[in-house]
Amino acid sequence: MTDTLVPGGYRAARSAEGGYFRKGCNRLAETGRSKLQNQRAALNQQILKAVRLRTGAENLLRATTNNKVREQALLELSFVNSDLQILKEELEGLNISVEVYQNTEETFSIPLIPLGLKETKEVDFTNPLKDFILEHYSEDSSDYEDEIADLMDLRQACRTPSRDESGIEMLISYFTQLGFIENRFFPPIKQTGILFTWYDSFTGVPVCQQNLLLEKASILFNIGALYTQIGTRYNRQTKPGLDNAVDAFQRAAGVLNYLKETFTHTPSYDMSPAMLSVLVKMMLAQAQECVFEQIILPGIRNEFFTLVKMAQEVAKVGEGFMLVNTAMNQAPVKENIPYSWSNLAQIKADHYKALAHYFIATLLSDHQLLPSDDEDKQEKAWSQLHDDMPEGLMSRTILRDKVQRKQLGKAHLRKAIVYHEEALRVCGLCKKLRNIDILQEILSVAHKRSLLKYTQHEQEDDFLSLMQAPTVLPKTEHKVEMVVPQFSKVKVRDFFERLGPLSVFSAKQRWTAPRTIQFHCQEGELGFTLKGGPPVQVHCLDPDCSAALVGLKGGDYIVSVNGLDTKWLGVNEVMEKFKSMGEHDIEIQVISGQDMMASVHNKSATYSVGMQKTYSLICLAMEEDKINKTKKATPKLPFLSWGTKNRQKAASTLCLPSAVAGSAQTKKKLDSRLTLLDTENSL
Repeated sequence: MTDTLVPGGYRAARSAEGGYFRKGCNRLAETGRSKLQNQRAALNQQILKAVRLRTGAENLLRATTNNKVREQALLELSFVNSDLQILKEELEGLNISVEVYQNTEETFSIPLIPLGLKETKEVDFTNPLKDFILEHYSEDSSDYEDEIADLMDLRQACRTPSRDESGIEMLISYFTQLGFIENRFFPPIKQTGILFTWYDSFTGVPVCQQNLLLEKASILFNIGALYTQIGTRYNRQTKPGLDNAVDAFQRAAGVLNYLKETFTHTPSYDMSPAMLSVLVKMMLAQAQECVFEQIILPGIRNEFFTLVKMAQEVAKVGEGFMLVNTAMNQAPVKENIPYSWSNLAQIKADHYKALAHYFIATLLSDHQLLPSDDEDKQEKAWSQLHDDMPEGLMSRTILRDKVQRKQLGKAHLRKAIVYHEEALRVCGLCKKLRNIDILQEILSVAHKRSLLKYTQHEQEDDFLSLMQAPTVLPKTEHKVEMVVPQFSKVKVRDFFERLGPLSVFSAKQRWTAPRTIQFHCQEGELGFTLKGGPPVQVHCLDPDCSAALVGLKGGDYIVSVNGLDTKWLGVNEVMEKFKSMGEHDIEIQVISGQDMMASVHNKSATYSVGMQKTYSLICLAMEEDKINKTKKATPKLPFLSWGTKNRQKAASTLCLPSAVAGSAQTKKKLDSRLTLLDTENSL
């Protein structure tokens, strides 16, 4: 389950250069986590099949006018929708299997919520990249088979990363490598034909696009998800374990927030801005929970100021989970967030609020103001606990008056018992949470402790007391914050660096095919100078020199000298090569730059409230091209309707379909643009 060196062959030879190839976990290993991921992959396939059946039934329903056929289509739709609902519930069951990811040692802590990894299909980069290398870079694509194999092996390993820091590094290295791949092989106005398929982590619905941004966003999501799994794995009964858990959840929040701010048009529910905002809040709330566990790990002294601090710290944890629960119950997140997650957030909010009231009750009932105590200091600490006090009560009066102090303490105990009972009630309503024994035990123990405390101070005239306990103000001295990801700390070497410096040899720039120039020095002079680099450019070319007479031009890039690749050599190094030739003929290969491609922004499918609706990337590119040519404003294309023909024409995205009636005029416009694109951009 750890990173492995792969011996032998080309990859082993390159390990001497400082790079090594990582291997993912064995998918067939009989661990709880691998079983869950295998079940998730199987469910994703079943959901894909059901989605296709539903799409067919919806298309048939729209196309037919025969009443009998319509009845059959409606019956098929009802069956498929029921099947999809069952599959969604099974997927939710996997998402709430939190006990699988927890630390295996005996602990007495409330379970934390991890994120499951997004599943994907295998991608074959071989033919598209080899074709692009031959066409765009004019190089023998067979020379790059090892690099392409390394890229595919790394992607395959990223499907099953190990649950430790090495797994994080492997995902980050692939994410960084995708930046190199995007610049080298993905031009802004042309599709490469590589189709990426990723499954939604919550709904299981597949999303397919030829846009590399989907791949990069999904890898980022998995980095954040892996951090959450690492955080839940640490032993929370030790200080190092809690320190690492806090750090892991802060890093998870940072990665997910970076994903939300960087990739704003993700076509998948689990990566929509609304969903990512909820997940960031949940990770920060869990980090704050671990901070509180850090504070109470040595034990809680039954002392006035200690109890004040504990009450405010635990109230801060409860406030965090209350905000998470509120966000989870807002549209559109409510439709896709696991029901058990929102219940667990509510349980934790109630549980920690109850603990805050219990600490205040203990402070009031177990401590009396003594002559030796600093009354002003206690009054100041007490005044910071509440926004307002019950009518007729003052902070100094409560500290001095034993009767009022006792009544207010019992009021806080009653409030604590109410919150404990609500937490137990919500836990009992959820089947998934009801089966988590440790959660039930923790809630029951806390409830019994408050009941016992209350019975110790119970009197016959308690029913006459109508005092209400004020809300405890949350406050923390250890506020958690997102840790911004620093991908540059993981050193990654470009697999395709032999193509040349990325600043020059990228998909956005075009050149002529390499030309061979054979010339000789005249009286020790080349007839031109060199500048820049790497690669170096021809500068100040004498039109009468031998090199110019055989076709050398000013501004040409020198990529080879006498068969030696010079793409990565500077001016001094190339000049040394020329000097070493003496009076012999010199053979160089040069390329000339062509017009730069017009820059067009990559756009992926746009998320909208409700079901996914997407722009066709092809139509967007053609629309902007048409605007540039005609200089006239053109209305935006409508969202694509989901039919069999549309899916064949715009195969950039496959999402959960919704019954949307498409217009004939829109289809006609789409057909003409697709035809135009095929003729202009064919190889």
